[in-house]
Amino acid sequence: MSPIAVIDFETTGISPDQGARATEVAIVLLEGGRVVDRFQSLMNAGTWVPPFITQLTGITNAMVQAAPAAASVMAEAARFVGSAPMVAHNAAFDRKFWQAELALAGLPAAQPFACTVLLSRRLYPQAPNHQLGVLVDYHGLPRTGQAHRALADAEMAAALLARMQHDLRTRWGVAAPDHDLLVQLQRCTKAAVPTLLAQLAAAAQP
Repeated sequence: MSPIAVIDFETTGISPDQGARATEVAIVLLEGGRVVDRFQSLMNAGTWVPPFITQLTGITNAMVQAAPAAASVMAEAARFVGSAPMVAHNAAFDRKFWQAELALAGLPAAQPFACTVLLSRRLYPQAPNHQLGVLVDYHGLPRTGQAHRALADAEMAAALLARMQHDLRTRWGVAAPDHDLLVQLQRCTKAAVPTLLAQLAAAAQP
């Protein structure tokens, strides 16, 4: 299967529409369920990091001020991703920052996104909840690095995605759970998921 880019941002707030900017970005390239490459950088968007964000992430104003300019980091990130489709845990959040930061750098953001929160709700409705750390523990996946830092969260989201693709193949008989299929699945109502998975498995039969 083609590579998928799993992304995570750390930011100064919840929405670029409210003036929040990215402070760190990490991208993990997943191919055939394996990590084949990684990109990570702090970034200086010329904004102030509130104390509660520093408490949550450990990212300080001094760290951001010493980092490369946001536009140059985003240009590198865009080159790294290329045309690969993207995945994030709570993709609505990360997609907004991907689009906003690339727009500020004068670059397009054409990549489609799939969301491991939406996918988890459809594939694992019995999970205690669908927060990233809870799902990682639920599936017995390794916790990597410090939570609320971009690379650790991107690594865990990539591990969760790989587990989903593995389960789609082995438990539900879906031969090629590629990005297009993930997007189709997350758009499906929860009630219609068993029917869709059965149709996909039937289509995979020789």
